[in-house]
Amino acid sequence: MKAVPKVNTDGLYIEDVLVDDAFSGVVPFYAGSVRAELNPETELRETPEAEEEQKPEIAGYLIGVPVPAGLFRPRFDLAAWEAYQEALKDRPQEQLPDLWAEGLSQEEIDELTKPQPMNPSEMDKIGEQLVQRELEALELKQQNEALGAQIVGLELRVLSMEIQPKGDGANV
Repeated sequence: MKAVPKVNTDGLYIEDVLVDDAFSGVVPFYAGSVRAELNPETELRETPEAEEEQKPEIAGYLIGVPVPAGLFRPRFDLAAWEAYQEALKDRPQEQLPDLWAEGLSQEEIDELTKPQPMNPSEMDKIGEQLVQRELEALELKQQNEALGAQIVGLELRVLSMEIQPKGDGANV
């Protein structure tokens, strides 16, 4: 199975659908179904008028030509495909033309790609507050370590004064 693009009657991409790996070309799909469920209790008889009324309308096409990357809203050129098919009758080695084009105008693309103002969600706000608190905690930890080092230094000075002999008469 492989995914192929499904387009509307104007050639605008709708979605991908799964088809057999052997699928190629362009095949229409229809809006309604002409299949009639046969009920064993009733006999289905179609008149020529009923047959014409049930003729389905083409809703779009399945396209066996891959969509190139980078298109915002791909559009398949059905007329170019038909012209290519006609050219194949006379020239079997005809080169496949570019059949996909951008379906949006430049204004529509600009609107889609313009930067959007950031409205932070509640989770974003909470996350930002959490980061701020972590930074504050880190700063307090660093201050605590610095003060602890100062206390250790003072304790060492006090201990060094206690160890010195007291009999020499010198005051420190």
